[in-house]
Amino acid sequence: MNALASVVTPIEYSPLHTVWIVIGLAWYVLLVVALWKVFTKAGYPGWLAIIPIVNTFVLVKVAGFSAWLGLLYLIPIVNIVFHIIVSLRIGKGFGKGAAFSIFLIWLLSAIGFLILGFGSDTYDKARITA
Repeated sequence: MNALASVVTPIEYSPLHTVWIVIGLAWYVLLVVALWKVFTKAGYPGWLAIIPIVNTFVLVKVAGFSAWLGLLYLIPIVNIVFHIIVSLRIGKGFGKGAAFSIFLIWLLSAIGFLILGFGSDTYDKARITA
């Protein structure tokens, strides 16, 4: 018998699993709603935000990269750097600065995407390449 089993029984911590599942689903729904609006503004079908892995590849396309570069998210350490670059380029496409991109698109993604999706900002792919 290990130390954890003697302190906590499975019946005692199973409600925590339920709480975390509800919180995780609420966060996912919030992110889907935000990404749906961002994808629509960027000219992609909004329903692609519902599919978990596909929405990452579409996000890479919104940043102006090829969807194949989305595979970089599978490489540890590289995925963090690449996600920062994608966040900066998405912010630039919507006319936002680096501070907005780092703090709200990279760190607090659901809030940043809600601001981009429901705000008055428009997406212009020409801003990314300039």
